[in-house]
Parts: sequence; structure tokens; C-alpha cells
Amino acid sequence: MLISRRRLLQATGLLAVAPGISLAEAGSVKDTYYEVLLRHTRWAETQYDAVEGRYRRTDFGFAVVLGNAVLLTRGSYDAALAGVGKDVLRQRTLATIRHFAASNVLAGGTEWGKTLFWDTTFQSYFVLAARLLWPDLDPPTRANVEAIARGQADYTTSLGTGNDPRSGGWTPNGLIGGHRGDTKLEEMGVYAQALAPGLAWHGDGPGWREAFGRWSRNEAGLPAADLANPSTVDEVPISANTATNLHDTFIVENHGSFGPHYQSELWRTSGRNAVHFLLAGRPLPEVLTRQPNGELLWRTVLATMSDAGEPLMPMVDDREHLYGRDVIPLAFRSTVLRDPMAAHAEAALASRLLAYQAHPPVHRLAKFSGEAKYEPEARAELAISYLLHELRPPVTPAPDFFARAAITIDHGVEPGLLTHQSAAAWAGTVTKPGFTKFAWQPAHDDWLFKISGTTPMLLPPAAVATRNTVVYQRVRDGFDGTASLLAFADGFAGTATLPTGTIVCVLPRPGRVDVHNIAMPGMPGLTGSRTYTGAAGRATVRAREQFRVDELTFATTTARHVRMVGVRPHPTYGYSLFDFEVGGGLARGKPTTASSFDTGMEPVKATDDDPATRWAVARAERGRADSWLAVDLGAATAFSRVRLRWETAAAGAYRIETSPDGVTWTAVAEHPRPDLSTRGWLDVDGRAGFVARAGEPITVQGDTITLPAGIVEGYTRADLRSIAAQPAPECPARVRASTADGFLTLFNLSDAASTGTVRLSGTRLYRGTQVTTANGTDYVLDLPAATARVEAPWFTARNIPAGITAVVHDARRVTFRGGPARFTLTHRDGTSLPVVLGRAERTVTMPGVKAFPFNDLALGRVTFPSSLLPPGMSDPAAAVDGEQHTAWTPGSNGRMVVDLGTSQAIGKVSLKWTDGQVPPHAVTYSVDGKAYGPATTARYVAVSTGWQPGHASLRSISVTGGEAG
Repeated sequence: MLISRRRLLQATGLLAVAPGISLAEAGSVKDTYYEVLLRHTRWAETQYDAVEGRYRRTDFGFAVVLGNAVLLTRGSYDAALAGVGKDVLRQRTLATIRHFAASNVLAGGTEWGKTLFWDTTFQSYFVLAARLLWPDLDPPTRANVEAIARGQADYTTSLGTGNDPRSGGWTPNGLIGGHRGDTKLEEMGVYAQALAPGLAWHGDGPGWREAFGRWSRNEAGLPAADLANPSTVDEVPISANTATNLHDTFIVENHGSFGPHYQSELWRTSGRNAVHFLLAGRPLPEVLTRQPNGELLWRTVLATMSDAGEPLMPMVDDREHLYGRDVIPLAFRSTVLRDPMAAHAEAALASRLLAYQAHPPVHRLAKFSGEAKYEPEARAELAISYLLHELRPPVTPAPDFFARAAITIDHGVEPGLLTHQSAAAWAGTVTKPGFTKFAWQPAHDDWLFKISGTTPMLLPPAAVATRNTVVYQRVRDGFDGTASLLAFADGFAGTATLPTGTIVCVLPRPGRVDVHNIAMPGMPGLTGSRTYTGAAGRATVRAREQFRVDELTFATTTARHVRMVGVRPHPTYGYSLFDFEVGGGLARGKPTTASSFDTGMEPVKATDDDPATRWAVARAERGRADSWLAVDLGAATAFSRVRLRWETAAAGAYRIETSPDGVTWTAVAEHPRPDLSTRGWLDVDGRAGFVARAGEPITVQGDTITLPAGIVEGYTRADLRSIAAQPAPECPARVRASTADGFLTLFNLSDAASTGTVRLSGTRLYRGTQVTTANGTDYVLDLPAATARVEAPWFTARNIPAGITAVVHDARRVTFRGGPARFTLTHRDGTSLPVVLGRAERTVTMPGVKAFPFNDLALGRVTFPSSLLPPGMSDPAAAVDGEQHTAWTPGSNGRMVVDLGTSQAIGKVSLKWTDGQVPPHAVTYSVDGKAYGPATTARYVAVSTGWQPGHASLRSISVTGGEAG
């Protein structure tokens, strides 16, 4: 639960600087943005150069003028919060605008401007700031600002679809774009962004509008989708788009991997552009509110969204917790696009901004990652978000956000991401080279487990040889889930995700989970410590906010020599110690030696009692594991502790050894020592938990959890002790199984098909054949090589005797044999039936339930047109949603396309229409989404109609698989 603003400020010491401020316990998102801008002004003022009399050029520090302009022209300015008087802020802001307006290349200067990457982003902020303060600007400055907006639009238009020679390697790749490793969505957005201020403030110049529309429409271009859409945007057909900037599963790659921040560039640039038009009083270009493919792109962001309004970052190292940069896409979607889901995410992010801002370094908005230029950018985009809320009040946030966002998506081998957003957790199987991991965030808490970039989780980042995946969807399978089996050079690993938020992993070696542990008052979970509970007891690990200090105690020993011997160095810098203290200062000033040292960082610097000096290994020795530092105490001395204060180059592991003569050494202590070692189960701070089905213990060392090889289950909220006490399934060799949350998860860890039986406890019945035993069932196994699967617990049989064979055909029908017997069959939905079984077999059909899974390749698939629908057409997804009360209305001569995900052998296509005259129609097929015709193998199935008003609508399209070839 969030603390109040007053308590937050008291906790961080900020209340003392503004004792007369009246603080609301809760305010609107817009009010929060204003307060954050006020507090951020203290950082902004560090960019002021008193000698030059203006804000600095370095890292575009002068872009702080936009936040200043908002504070000077809106709201109730508070000098105590801002740390500077309003008149002073105004004078500095106007002086900066005057200078940089004149120094811009487009206005005749030489200092900055015109270059598309990245000057035009800051030009957009700069022009906006000037327009907010327009009445205060002198005529020459106004003329320069106008020259910037007009000149940039002219220059960008003059480039046509070519590169900007001033921007080096930054290029949109013409109108072709690119999506493998480096999306051109962002680059095309920047080209459009360079045109927006001119269009908004000066109307349409020669070719401006056409160029703006061309780049904007192509940002999220994907030909297979676009060519299925006859809609027009700003009177130009979407089918005229040519760019391919995202994978066909609507995932964006940058920095060589999936990056949700770049997924959001579509709305980041749109937010920057829209605010110019809104402030200028001009209509928004249609493309800003009707972006081709925008909603399918947004779906992927929702599929990785956290509880803090920031998407999770399983493959990007330098963008996690970059709150200031996350605001504007949400603000644009919640205000301009009126999206309730974005409004919810934005409110969640805004509720954390003050707590985030108060964390050291105080006042900043880009403090955990990113480049220096992100700080003035974050201020500018927060200011734009404030303006969007003022100009277009947001829609009411959606309730049940994560239930609505729930989805499973396999983005494919090349993007390397299998993801599951459930109501209770997020999970992803990442197989992109360099990022391999099983990532999991219980309760969507992006401050719980470290999952970003190359941070390992459960799996080491080893190369994946083969990847077998299954995606389960509620509409087709009756539940959402995933299963994957990964082959490595030295073995196999598997994972499954369940609709409950639980994960199941089979690990070939011990798995690692790193925990966020910092003190950030007001941020849920970040109290400055984490508490771990297991069968062996409880341990609280406090956050390390500064350089690490290790206090090691051991049985009293008597020795003359003592040393630290490294076992695992810092991966980059090796070993470096400020202080090496023995007993109560026994090492102070004593002769000290080391395996190596860097210039100016000699061994004695660790025992000189000066906290500012340190020993460090030689640069050439940084990779050496067994580097050492030794102290000669001068005589045999008794002691029982050592204290080591490390620099950034802190050892991951080391030993403390003693010696009577400096020749023979004995280990007396090791680091790290487990804070907790427990078997069976581990609760993590009351926020998540693990159950390990192995004999080895789970250990906690600092902020790292190590889980044993074998089956590991992860739960969001559960009685872990009780779960761990339940018997694990008994499996054939090379097969592993779990019954977490009642689901049967199976893994075949071999290159050969596996048969036999899996012995289960309880009377749950799963799809397939099982024979009841005195304590449970023997499930008949038939599992292809190197695969995994999940079976739902469709039925339980109460009071069923041993020896009964149950064949579950689907979620509705079960065939029993082996009677006579009487028992009660209960469906997962709670429906029960009494069963009387004679000597003959009997098939029981449960009334009122669906016969999951359905052999329908079209169910739940992506359909086109999407996002933008032609006049008269309803969403074609209604034809594949499995609901009988919904239907697709084609509109005049409408056409729809179903993407089956991969090329499939087509058996039969069935169309069901509502009552009325069925329109003329034809079904055609395509492998690439471009050329359609008859086929027996296809990925895309199109239904073309001659629909006219009065004709029936399409209730469903069903596609069943056929024999390949």
C-alpha cells in the first residue's frame, strides 16, 4: 500500500524544505505531473550556467525550458518545491530560448539543430516551450522559432525517402524499413516528428503533409497485415504502405532484441506531435488517431506490462525503470486515443512517480538506466503529458486490467520470446542468443525479481539448440498457458506457465533468481529489506545501498598471518578493498602484500586506516579468480572476525585464511555464507514462493536465490508448506512431471519419444488414458521427443475404486471401463454427475460444457483488417472468438483474413452465417499474405464477400488441419 505524500516527504527529508505546503493525500494524474515537474526543477537548475546566463547545451540540457514553460504558464507555482523563484526561472528560461533560437542552424546559427537524430526531438520540445511563452518573446526570437519549425519541415521534406546526411548511420532505410534487430519504427517516427511543428504552427508547406502522412502511416507497417486492409488514412489506402518495421507477431526489436520502449515509439512520437496541433488549435492529422496496426502493437505492450505502468524488459539492459520515458506513450493513448487500458497503466505509473523521484539521486527522473540526455527528455515528456491531460482529459481507467490484458503469444524462434500475461503474473521463456532465461514476475511486480537484459533467471544464458513450444488459449483449449522444451548442447530444460500465474520449470542445473532489494519509501515492496521463510526458518536480508561491507565471524583462532583469497571476482573489475580489518584493528599499519596491485592502489592502502584509499588488483589481473591480499600481524594473535569494505569491484566469493608462518594456510571463513538454506519450499517476502521437488536445498545468499536442479514450481500466493508436502509424480526415466495447481505438466528430456506411465496422487482425470489406483491414477504416457505439454484437470472422480480405466476424450466426454463401480464425476466448472458403471464400458457426457480442446486452427487467431476498419465493417475477430452471439459484418464487398500463425496443411474450411441471405463469397489462401488463390497449405485464409446491407453476417470461420502434401 502506498504511503501518503506527506509521509513520503517526511521519510525522504523533503518536507523540511517546504514546511508551508499543503499536500493532498491523493490527486489527479495531471496534478502529480505538475508536482513532479516542480521537484524536478531542482535538478533542472543544475543545468544552468551562471557564466553564460543560460541552460547548458551539453546533453541537450537546455530542453529543461519546456518543463519550465509549463510551470510558468500553468498551475500554482511553488518556489519552495522548485528551489528557485518564479521570476528567476522565467528570466533564465527566456534567456535560454533567445540564445538557442538564434544559435539553431535553421535560424542561421551554428550550434545545434536541423540534424534529424537527435536534434529534432529537442527542437520539438524547444519550439513547444517557445510557443507556451510566446507573449514574452521578443520579435527576433519569435522569427527564429518560426524559422526552426518551417526550416525543419522544408529540410525533412527535401530528403524525400532518403537518409539525412547529417545523421550518420541513423536511417529509416527508405520506405522499406527493417525489423530484424533494429526496428525502423523509431526512425520513421523521427522523420514524422520533424515535420509536425511546421504543420501545426504554420499550416501546410510544400509537400509537408504528404511526407508527414507517409512516414506516420509506415511506422508500424507490416505488409501481410496492411495489404488485407482497404481502409484509408488521410485519404491514402493502408494497402499502399511498404515498410516492414515489426515481426509478423507484432513485436519490435532494437538493440538486437525485443524492447518494449521501442514498441512504444509509435505513441511517444505521436504524443510529441499531437500536443503541437492541440495547442495550435489545429485538427489532428487522422494518422495520429488511426494508426495502422497500432492496436496489435499495443497488444504486445500489454502482454509485457507490469503493475507499475512500465512494460517489463526481459531482453534490454539499459531501459528498465526509466519511468520518465514511459509516461508519454501512456498519456497519449489515455487522452488522445481514449484508451481505458492505457489510462489504468498511466495511473499506476503516476502513483509511483513521487516515490521514485524521492529515491537518490533525489529529484531525477532517469536514475536507474539510460543515457544522460534522457534526463532533460524525461522532463520534457512529463511536461507534454501534463499538457495532453489539460487539452484532452483522459478516459476512465479500465478495471480488472490484467484480466483484460491476459494473453499468450509465441513470437517465434527469431524474436525468441514465448510470453504469458495472466491475471496473477507475467512469465516469459526467452531464447534470444545472449538473453536465454525463464523470466517470471509474480503479481506483475517489476521491482521483485531482476529479469532485464542479460540478467540470468533460472537458466544461464546458454545457446539454445532447438526450441519446441506450445501455446494454449482459452478459446481453443479452455485455458491460457504455455509449454516449452529447450535443448542445449549439454541437456534439456523445460518450462510451463499456468492460468493461475504459477510456473513450472525443469532445470538441468541449479537455477538463479536475483531479487531487487532497495529502500524506496512509497514503492510497494521496497522497504529496504527482503524476508525469506522456509522449512528451516526465516532470514531477513537488508538492502545494500552503498559499497558492500562484509562482517565475517568464526571460532577464535590464533595466527600471525591472515589473508583474503578470491574465488569469484567482479566480472569486470576484479577485486578492490577500501579496508581489510582484522579483529578490532589488528591489521592497521601492518605489512600488507598482494598477488598484484594497480598503480596508486598498493596493498597497504587497505590497512592504512584511510577510508578514501584502496587496494586494487592490477588491470591485467582483473580476470584472475584467486587474487589475494595478506597481512602480517607481527606476532601470533587471537581474533575471531574480519571486516572487509569493498569498492565496486567486490568479490562474488572468497575465503579468509590464516597461517602461523605465511606458508601453510587454513581456511577459517567463506563468503558468501547462505543467509538461509532450506529444503522443499521458500517464501520470498510474502510476495512469491518456490517449491523444489529435489533433495538439494534452496539457498538465499544476499539478494540471490539458488534453486536446485529438477522440478521447480513458482507460486504467486499459496500454502507452500502444504504444497511441498504433497507427493511428486513418479515418472519414467528422462520424463519429469508436475501437478501444480491441479494441471498435469509433462516434460520429455530426451531425443526419443517416451512411453510408459506417470503415477499421480488424487483422482483428477486428464485428457488421455489413466487407470485408477488405491492412491491415485497411473497416467498412460505418450510424449514425443524433446517436447512439453500441459493438461487441464477437467474432471475429478470421487469414491472411484482402483482398477477403473478412464479415457478422457475432451473437456466434455469420458469413457469408463472396468466396473462395476459407483462414483461421482465432477467437472472443473463444478458440475457433478453420479456414474453407475457396469461391466460394459460407458461414455459419460457432461452437459453444458464445451468440448475443449477444439481442432480449429482459426480459433483465437489474429484477423485483418485490424485497428482501422473500413466503413460498415465490424471487427473480423468476432468470427474466430468461439462465441455464437458475435459475428463479423463485412461491410460493402468486405474481405477478412485469418493468420494461422504458421503455414499449415489445410483440411476443411467451414463458414457459419447468421440468419438471412448469405452473401456471395469465396475462400482463398496465401503463404505470404500477399498472393492469394487455391492451396492445400497456407498461413493466411481470406474470406472475400459481395456483402451488401441485408445480407447475413459471418458467425464463425473454422479451419481444420489436413495431411501435408
